[in-house]
Amino acid sequence: MAISLTQQEKQILRTISIPPRPEALVQFSQETKSAEPDIGKITTILQGDVAISAAVLQVVNSAAFRRSREIESLEQAIMILGLKRLIPLVKAVAVKATVETPKSLENFWVEQSDIAQLCSTLCNKLKKPALANHAYMLGLFHTVGIPLLCVHFEDYEEVLDTAKNEGWTKAAAFEFDKYNTSHATIGALLAQQWKLPKPMINVIYYQHDVSGIFQSGELDTISLELLSILKLARHGNFITQNAGTIVSDEEWIAISDEVIDFVGLSEEELEELYSELESD
Repeated sequence: MAISLTQQEKQILRTISIPPRPEALVQFSQETKSAEPDIGKITTILQGDVAISAAVLQVVNSAAFRRSREIESLEQAIMILGLKRLIPLVKAVAVKATVETPKSLENFWVEQSDIAQLCSTLCNKLKKPALANHAYMLGLFHTVGIPLLCVHFEDYEEVLDTAKNEGWTKAAAFEFDKYNTSHATIGALLAQQWKLPKPMINVIYYQHDVSGIFQSGELDTISLELLSILKLARHGNFITQNAGTIVSDEEWIAISDEVIDFVGLSEEELEELYSELESD
């Protein structure tokens, strides 16, 4: 799949600043792709970027990566997790450390971190542990276009208000009508520029354009699995944030039947799953 841009989007993108990959991430990626990656060199590269190294340690000690004892150094993180698990985590936290976040989004990364942890936990609950690290990266990365557009458009809070009051299904349509682009497109372009895995780029791009997506052939199986995990995690986060209210999750209502069918759960099993997540 190639990201399709309208002429208006191409014009807008000339004025939106999409941050390049941090130098530490470039060097990290190069070293991990070598025939025999040097763990010492990788550690030194990550330690050279304080924000990234601190974020990595915070993540590996979070609830999503529970350990019997706290991991105190990058060397420990690499030895315990292994490079295969560490690579997507480093890419995920790098975006948090790099993208400018305006004051109006002061809790933005807290919420995305919660969704990322839910994504990772859901993979393990659904017996798909191989997807856990990439699902975590997707959970943290999928809305990165929001702060980029919020910085660029002074009135972007109108989109955020619509999302808060009516859900992201309607907010995404409002966003495109207003700006002729979307945070999903901007986020997918950033993911592409940062050389994230193609399934992840696909899910970011199609995250709100989900009508018939499971039958369309646009996404491969891995992309659909990641999309399902993301939607389940976003709904789980919505339940937590709106406990005790009668607010409905319009985004989930629009896609729930297809997600439930795809992951092979009944509605009763899904309720049990969310209950387990609340009690963990």
